[in-house]
Amino acid sequence: MTHPRLHALAAPDRPAVIMTDGSPGLSYAQLEDRANRGVRLIRSLGIATGQTIAYWLPNCPEVFEVYWAGQRAGLYVTPIATALTGAEADYIVENSGARLVVVSPEIAGLAALSRPAGVTIMTLEEWRATLDAQPPGPIADEAPGFHMVYSSGTTGRPKGIRLPLPQGAVTDLHQLAAQIEGRYGLGPQDTYLSPAPLYHTAPLAYTTAAHRLGATVVVMPKFDPEEWLAAVERYRVTMTQMVPTMFVRLLKLPEEVRKARDLSSLRHVIHAAAPCPVPVKHAMIEWLGPILYEYYGGSEGNGSTGITSEEWLRKPGSVGKATWGTLHICDDAGNELPAGEQGIVYFEGGWDFQYLGDPDKTRDSRNPLHPTWSALGDIGYVDQDGYLFLTDRKSHMIISGGVNIYPQEVENLLITHPRVADAAVIGVPNPDFGEEVKAVVQPLDPADATADFAAELMAFCREHLSPVKCPRSVDFDPALPRLDNGKLYKRLIKDRYWPAK
Repeated sequence: MTHPRLHALAAPDRPAVIMTDGSPGLSYAQLEDRANRGVRLIRSLGIATGQTIAYWLPNCPEVFEVYWAGQRAGLYVTPIATALTGAEADYIVENSGARLVVVSPEIAGLAALSRPAGVTIMTLEEWRATLDAQPPGPIADEAPGFHMVYSSGTTGRPKGIRLPLPQGAVTDLHQLAAQIEGRYGLGPQDTYLSPAPLYHTAPLAYTTAAHRLGATVVVMPKFDPEEWLAAVERYRVTMTQMVPTMFVRLLKLPEEVRKARDLSSLRHVIHAAAPCPVPVKHAMIEWLGPILYEYYGGSEGNGSTGITSEEWLRKPGSVGKATWGTLHICDDAGNELPAGEQGIVYFEGGWDFQYLGDPDKTRDSRNPLHPTWSALGDIGYVDQDGYLFLTDRKSHMIISGGVNIYPQEVENLLITHPRVADAAVIGVPNPDFGEEVKAVVQPLDPADATADFAAELMAFCREHLSPVKCPRSVDFDPALPRLDNGKLYKRLIKDRYWPAK
């Protein structure tokens, strides 16, 4: 079965959403009823097929009510990150053309959100009450919708990623859910734990795919390593998706805390979104067994790779072979490079995405010689066996004295230091070389933010890396601006050191 409606008919009392904080969840019958009432509300506001609605919500069951209502109204559903300011949220609402925004009073930026003409702003309380007043049952003009997410904006304003809406019936199996079913065997027998915010693409895509496939979705309001352990044990979780920073936080718990919980139900720990340092992944496999599965891809859906634990142990550091689309490594001019040479990572054969209202950014993502090949801005190489190794983001590259330096390698080393919680490596101005390498480190203990520890970290790097790659200085930050999807908001860090343009 391929849609929550079908699971509501077959197993109405099966939990569709469980909240780990004990707040009310949803059965499949309740999810179906709320989605049908939601789509009736949407139509009553004059919102037609092909238009957009948005939600600005923390992790809560209403996220799925809004999503599945939009999915059967033929709409784009746009999530808005809860940490955004009112002005940043305004930009997304305006850029997306959202006609309805469902918001939570908990959102700090809500007071500054404007209320433009033609946009209905509805609080959670209003959403719940208005749904209760709607008649039950499907609408006559159902059409399948899909999400339209915005990039995290780590190098500028976020970009709306617009994909073609699905065709056919709303209950047809979506290609993304079909891939997840084929790759992991996800189905009604599974309990899927989502520890990340549901405004990010992967958590939203995987939880809604789980609903299509009949699994129970367990949602954490916010990731906490000890609470994650407790949730896996309590709900007998079989599958979860995480990011490497979560691995780091788990591994830095005392061993007796980690071993006190029964994690034997887990059969897949999926991770993506950010590079995973090799020692960190080795430690996770040693602890949990060969159940880690890594994939590389973007919200654009232009292609992806994947790798099992067994493959990764043979190819440490790889993100796998192409599982969707054809992989190409190209130089700046668009020419394909041979195995072993670093270049821009392109995919051929995935979804034909567009950046909403920005034809220049859309064009820049395409290969200049092969316009059907698209890139996300990552640098990497493939080995002789076709396995992809990512080097870094092109926009993060440091050029010092004409030498290209990729900071990911330095960051992956620094995070292995037992007294480091997180690290960012950037280029800062240097009058002789243009740029020099600087590390900005979040120490595990704030008291370690000292000149002596900075010197120790620079020496640590020199033990393992060539001198040109090593930081020439180390600054400390009590909390690096890392998003909940694992991505580091480097632009905010670089802005501290570069003069405003």
